[in-house]
Amino acid sequence: MVVSIKMIGIGDEGKESLLPMYEKWIYESDVLIGGKRQLSFFSEFQGEKIVIESGLSTLVERLQSETRNVVILASGDPLFYGIGSYLSTKIDLEIYPYLSSVQLAFAKMRERWQDAYFTSVHGRSMKGLAQRIDGKEKVAILTDTENSPNKIAQYLLSFGMTEYQAFVGENLGSEQERCRWFSLDGMKDAEFSPLNVVILKKTGENPKWSTGIDDEEFYQRKPDKGLITKKEIRTLSISALRLKEDSIVWDIGTCTGSIAIEAAKIAREGQVFAIEKNDGDLENCKQNLAKFRVDATIVHGKAPEGLDTFPNPDAVFIGGTAGGMEEILDICCSCLKEGGRIVLNAVTIENLSEAMAAFKQRSYHTNITLAQISRSKPILNLTRFDALNPIYIIEAWRQEGELRC
Repeated sequence: MVVSIKMIGIGDEGKESLLPMYEKWIYESDVLIGGKRQLSFFSEFQGEKIVIESGLSTLVERLQSETRNVVILASGDPLFYGIGSYLSTKIDLEIYPYLSSVQLAFAKMRERWQDAYFTSVHGRSMKGLAQRIDGKEKVAILTDTENSPNKIAQYLLSFGMTEYQAFVGENLGSEQERCRWFSLDGMKDAEFSPLNVVILKKTGENPKWSTGIDDEEFYQRKPDKGLITKKEIRTLSISALRLKEDSIVWDIGTCTGSIAIEAAKIAREGQVFAIEKNDGDLENCKQNLAKFRVDATIVHGKAPEGLDTFPNPDAVFIGGTAGGMEEILDICCSCLKEGGRIVLNAVTIENLSEAMAAFKQRSYHTNITLAQISRSKPILNLTRFDALNPIYIIEAWRQEGELRC
């Protein structure tokens, strides 16, 4: 039976960051665990040292059968994007945090931080960062050697986020501490210590778009403009998807990317995956993603090819099937998470009939909305209405607990 497991946060200055009581616990322990940098502060430690190098599952197994006193060293606050969040769910331990790097950075900026948005690209992809932070007044980002301040600057500039100024704190709390302000252009080419934190502060206005972006705002295929899910249909379809902040969304036949973009604005903390077979539409989609600050995963191909590379979705929008409805629905129905929605737009009664039969065969419940939209148009000093093509919006779902098809 384990006598004691303590996790102690430590700063870049090493022992000087510790309370005397914490240092006493360390030297009284039988096993000292931590990263190479943390362990190097205690070269005279007489017990067993274990270096944390990769996955934590092996460490958990060892700690669950350990019978000696253990101290685990962690950087800053172990519960702020640290190993404490994971280990505390697996083993019984006491946690004694130090100041987090973000807390130290805001202190150096002399800025309050309770209203900041926090995220991390340390050991994880930067994918989706654009829509997560767009419009936030203050953003704190934990970095690593791969996702450095330089890479963050390049990434943000690719989405035109020039309204942000960046504060970079390096080696915070140590003798090598350095804090500097940058424009994104300046941060792109500067050199930094591997140990840093980036704070973004909005100093200018950012473009804003509400749900139901005007069709004219999107790059579209020329000369035959109009191959886009129209604003009114788009709004109804997005509503039918019942998106949440962390939803994983598939957009099949994305064309201009209008559905993917509107979905990403809602599912900011989720992920959006889209597929498009037409080269010209794909290029327009990429331009629209950059304009509207959405970082979605776009695949060039004809569905269902490529869908098996996407993670299981909470919501699927099908704007076009190009004759492959059965195969597409096979994958969508089998991969859709419990409680999820599939929304399919059909223009013809033949496609409507095929879709309804396919959903019924797969034991899905359906609801159909026939949207017949007309828009006002001036004629001399009068007003008339132009009708858009009628669209069948099919919402399909499986009741919770029902077996998958």
